Amino acid sequence: MSLLDNVAIPRKTMVLFFLVDTSGSMAGSKIGAVNSAIEEVIPELKDLSEANADAQVKIAVLEFSSGAKWITTSGPVEAANFVWNDLDAGGVTDLGDAFTKLGEKLSTRAFMQEAAGSFAPAIFLMSDGGPTDDYKKGLESLNKNNWFKKAIKVAVAIGDDADKAVLEEFTGTDESVLEVRTPAMLRKMIKFVSVRASEVASKNATVLTGDGGNSKQSAFIEELNNFKIEAAQSAEDGDDEW
Repeated sequence: MSLLDNVAIPRKTMVLFFLVDTSGSMAGSKIGAVNSAIEEVIPELKDLSEANADAQVKIAVLEFSSGAKWITTSGPVEAANFVWNDLDAGGVTDLGDAFTKLGEKLSTRAFMQEAAGSFAPAIFLMSDGGPTDDYKKGLESLNKNNWFKKAIKVAVAIGDDADKAVLEEFTGTDESVLEVRTPAMLRKMIKFVSVRASEVASKNATVLTGDGGNSKQSAFIEELNNFKIEAAQSAEDGDDEW
């Protein structure tokens, strides 16, 4: 028997970031659907993390309304230990501040400082409106961040008033922007995106393609396109729109 047989190989970390719009327009069924879906998906993320030999899944949550603030103030939390506390809605939509605060933590001096190393994160943005502050400065800085460049990025436009053009700027492609108009579809999308993005992001694979593109983002877009087709076919006619 080799002496190495009993040595545990430390796993890298993959952080799933939830960026949640908690502005006043999210009050009621919208924030309710977000709360219930994230709470329900945590056990699946825990199982995914425990079964993954390559990576441990951790969760970080940033809410934004009149300003942005981290819910996970001490850093990303292991999926096995994460407890979701319902968010309330009120205020405006300071998306620019959210971008700035996200960029501050996408660093090996902050949320990406794991000793065993980190996979590029998965970043999931949910919003039902448009920015009420100057978002471009924060996004410009984010686009220079290497962690952000390599991340899987997806956004959900909740309802008809969501600024899909801004969300597309965030993800880099309209294929990574999902549109939802009912609570049931929002819950379904949150669960799908959270689990599948974490699965793709936490695999040992080349991050950058030969042309400088993000191969994990491309792989996840394929998943999204298949999901969109299935979702359209199974749309629940009886589910009320917002």
